[in-house]
Amino acid sequence: MSNIKKFLPLYSTNIFGVINDNALKFLAAFVTMKWVSAEHGATIVNVTAAALVLPYVLFSPLAGKLPKYFSKIRIIRTAKLAEFAIMLIALLGIYIQNVYITVASVLLMGLQSALFSPSKYGLIKDIGGVKGISEGMGGMEAFSFVGMLLGAVIGSFISEHDSFILYFGVLVGIAALGYLSSLTIKADEQKYVEDSSANPIKFIISASKITRKYKRLPRAIHLLCLFWWLSASLQTILMTYCPEHFGMSNFHTGCVLAIMAIGVSAGCVICGKLDKTHFMLGRIYMFGITLAIILFVIYKYEMSQTVFTILLTVVAFLGGMFKIPLDAEIQKRVDTKELNIVLAYFNLLSFVYIFIACGTNILVIRFLGVDYVFLVMAIVFGLASFIFIFVYKSVISDFTLRKMKLHYRLKFEGEECLNINKDENILLLPTHRAVIDPLLLLGSLAHINIRPLVDERFFKIPFINGVLKQFNAVSVPDLRKSRKGVAQALQLDSIVTQQLQEGGNILFYPSGHVTTDGKETIGARRLAHDICCKLPENTHVIGLRIYGLWGSQWSRYQKSATPNIVKLLVKSFLLIYSGVIWFMKKRDVKFEFFDITNQVKEWNTLPKMEFNRKIEEFYNVYPDGEPPLVL
Repeated sequence: MSNIKKFLPLYSTNIFGVINDNALKFLAAFVTMKWVSAEHGATIVNVTAAALVLPYVLFSPLAGKLPKYFSKIRIIRTAKLAEFAIMLIALLGIYIQNVYITVASVLLMGLQSALFSPSKYGLIKDIGGVKGISEGMGGMEAFSFVGMLLGAVIGSFISEHDSFILYFGVLVGIAALGYLSSLTIKADEQKYVEDSSANPIKFIISASKITRKYKRLPRAIHLLCLFWWLSASLQTILMTYCPEHFGMSNFHTGCVLAIMAIGVSAGCVICGKLDKTHFMLGRIYMFGITLAIILFVIYKYEMSQTVFTILLTVVAFLGGMFKIPLDAEIQKRVDTKELNIVLAYFNLLSFVYIFIACGTNILVIRFLGVDYVFLVMAIVFGLASFIFIFVYKSVISDFTLRKMKLHYRLKFEGEECLNINKDENILLLPTHRAVIDPLLLLGSLAHINIRPLVDERFFKIPFINGVLKQFNAVSVPDLRKSRKGVAQALQLDSIVTQQLQEGGNILFYPSGHVTTDGKETIGARRLAHDICCKLPENTHVIGLRIYGLWGSQWSRYQKSATPNIVKLLVKSFLLIYSGVIWFMKKRDVKFEFFDITNQVKEWNTLPKMEFNRKIEEFYNVYPDGEPPLVL
């Protein structure tokens, strides 16, 4: 029996449930809008959407415990039976035109779906085995997507027909199909082991502790949840915005939402394929900021229905491109043993964000107006996407390197000496030609996970401080201004040696400053000598010569002071985003890596000054200093 045939009863049970969830939500929202005044239409839509989501927030942890006490198939069939009663309650509310009963039925439908959701996903492994998990999950997501599309179209379509018989036939008929499908599910259920709390607050706290074990992952999870906040905000606002501003029927509004769902799906599929060969996580800020700009255009300018629909489709497509790298990041970063609880935590948190979206929509519409919802979405999503650049190490590296490559042609020689065994580590000692070379280095060597030593002055600069923390940089006291940090400075060699002994990689500049004449002058500095005298056996000392930056605006060539890195970064970004960078001549920059471990072991028997001179001789290929390259 093929896997698709094994999974088909579960797929069909799932799709009929998703169809009824969305059909009831859209039907309830559109019909109840007719019973209230125009100014309360948006509120009733958001309340209805929130009613479907709230049970997931409150009862998902409890639902996760049910399979410990009951058969998963039994839970599903009981839930599908309860669906008949829920549909009858909904029909009663619609028949007597009672908003409270109708919305309560949506709440009950959300509760029913929340309680059997862990069971339906739990059956995937029981039906297809370990090898069938990926196929089973893929099929479930695909069928859920089709169900959401069909539910939106069906619910919006039947809401335009004032026919109680039609409502009854559709809602009860879909419930019957779902129940009959559940009777055909067969699985060899495995014993369920579960030890998480049924209390949603306790569950979130305990699960969040697990996610914090994976550095920076919580930021990715919250940004992904913000995608669901945006999706929920758009869906609920369009249900009132489209009829009011463009005179769309309920059915046409449902079709717009269906087109957006297709756009999201297309973005997901394309990004999924690109993610195999490109680092798409490093590009999500572009998708997010572009999406925010389009939302701002929708807020700011009047447009035709056609243009509006096209822009929304582009927004949805960008949303799909934005979503997939974050989904993949969770799967890649989390240990298999903890993946289920992290995914459960993310799912619960995403429903919290969806619930918040309904509340923010109500507040914005009430105090500012419907149009301002698009502005709020643009500001929040655009700002969050931009900030993500500076709070995620791999994204910072990718962003920096790609921007710098617009002006620099980077050439690497001897980088094979960086390929070391797992039980070995690196002490990287580069020349310091310009204030930009640390950014180029850290961006290029992000895969090595190297920890830099950085002057304490840079920790006081906004954004730069945040970037340094992502790279776990070590603050080096500035002894030129004060002797207060002498004691701390004397401990640096111990800190670095301990990091090396524990298997970490360290980067620092032996000279301790940007060159003033194109040559490296270490002088009486002690750090390189002291560290190399205590060098752990498993450490490779890599010397790095950098050429091409001396003479640039980032260097001290013909300058009396070290250039201000913040001012130069701002200037560079202005050149990039104004397009001027494309008309500028590119600068060739070469990095030459050398494994000098054996030489260093010979030199470390020498006194400090002689040791430093040996390092200087290695660096200063040009006795009179590197010739400046001025473009």
